[in-house]
Amino acid sequence: MAEAPETAELLAFTSAVETASLSAAARRVGVPRATIGRRLARLEEKLGARLLRRTTRALTLTDAGEAFYRHARIALDAVAQAESSVQQRDDRIRGTLRVAIPPIGDPGFHAMVADFARAHPDVRLLVNASTRHVDLRREGYDLALRAGTILEPGLVARTLVRDALIAVASPAYLKAHGTPRSARALRQHRCLTGFDRGEVPRTHWPRRGGGKVSIESQFVANDLQLLEAAALGGLGIALVPMLMVTPRLERGELVHVLPDLIREEARVALVYPEKEFLPPQVRAFIDAVVAWAPGRLTGPRSELRNASPR
Repeated sequence: MAEAPETAELLAFTSAVETASLSAAARRVGVPRATIGRRLARLEEKLGARLLRRTTRALTLTDAGEAFYRHARIALDAVAQAESSVQQRDDRIRGTLRVAIPPIGDPGFHAMVADFARAHPDVRLLVNASTRHVDLRREGYDLALRAGTILEPGLVARTLVRDALIAVASPAYLKAHGTPRSARALRQHRCLTGFDRGEVPRTHWPRRGGGKVSIESQFVANDLQLLEAAALGGLGIALVPMLMVTPRLERGELVHVLPDLIREEARVALVYPEKEFLPPQVRAFIDAVVAWAPGRLTGPRSELRNASPR
């Protein structure tokens, strides 16, 4: 059996990755640069794999290094949390918190996150704002803010708001192309839609009561407001949250298409891996978002704009 990596070797590796420099990694760890180099070489020898490509100007991860980094980071965070649980002598919340969110333009959300960081100065907070659908367990995230309909196995969801996905189009588009009355007729229309799991253009829309309706995606975006704008501009029929477009429906700027056929209940939720004990920093962040969310995620200008429903 191969010798297991030591904590010092994992720390040298993750520090080198995160600083992109052996010298910077050495300063972070507090050892000479040569020591970092020896620990990395020893780690690669134990694993029998090259983890980093080192040149005079840069450090880059190999495929093996990228996979190993995620697990090494999780392992080091677990060690830090274990040490913190023993050393803690007060009620201060400590530890690392990794959060994945869609890009959110609401200053109120930014202020809420800043308030959380200010209230918990011993929490190392890492927020990744991206439209990519992250794998919480495999990539080491503690929780994510998502809009969607499907919950993966092994995850727990704290629902913030419920909504419905509906099909809408502008009166000008329907006048020019006709109003679809059936699933078959819908296939003859330009559909404006998002991505499944943030990666693949949707090929089906939800049938009310269950099942799916095949569509032709002519315009695909992971920005809900861009889809709304495209529908307003007469580019086709869009699938969007009802709460977002209700004022435009009431003013006649958009028309609800196939209300008896296309509909799916969706929700905005905080999701996190199922654990017997939820770390205090995770629970505290959930509480902060839950306190902030009412009125923020339910209005027509909801700032969860870049999370395509899935």
